[in-house]
Amino acid sequence: MPALPALKGVFFITGTDTEVGKTWVSCRLLERAREAGLSCYGLKPVAAGCEDTEEGLRNDDAVNLMAASSVQLPYDVVNPVALKAAIAPHIAAQQEGRRITLAQLAGYVRGAISSHPADLILVEGAGGWRVPLNDREMLAGLAMELSLPVIQVVGMKLGCINHAILTAEAIQADGLRYTGTVANCFGDMDVREENLLTLRQHLPGAFTVI
Repeated sequence: MPALPALKGVFFITGTDTEVGKTWVSCRLLERAREAGLSCYGLKPVAAGCEDTEEGLRNDDAVNLMAASSVQLPYDVVNPVALKAAIAPHIAAQQEGRRITLAQLAGYVRGAISSHPADLILVEGAGGWRVPLNDREMLAGLAMELSLPVIQVVGMKLGCINHAILTAEAIQADGLRYTGTVANCFGDMDVREENLLTLRQHLPGAFTVI
């Protein structure tokens, strides 16, 4: 696997879709930061698909982020909004009689960052860039509210070129800095190298293949 950069700062992690490896990439970035002697942790402000445990609802993505972090935070700080059903967050919240707002999520993230400063902090989204939180707000608004630079994880599979380019355009149209792309090569893909070359040509910022 090519070496990932040892980043510093606060970044928002998004993806071309769900199940493209956002958490896996985030954990590798956190591990790289730890190897470089940096303090780091990941946040999963909202997670759908949580299991009942003796400690309460727990999400695998959030648990994995905690394991990869050098700064150990309480689960409720890492994942303040835990939803049981593994479906779109706004629908899962509706089923539980809850309403998620950007103001709530921004408050949670700001509180974590101010109370627990670190060299690298990753704020991982849910699904892709245009995921609704409620009938008016999108999760992308969290990155906008906090003015966070964005890293996109591209799941290397058929259709990824269109998804990746559209996502990058949307991020930039929202006024945010597109820091770079991590191409996650899971499984087999026909003409993968040709797809990677196309993505390199059309996406801004740094480009890493893992």
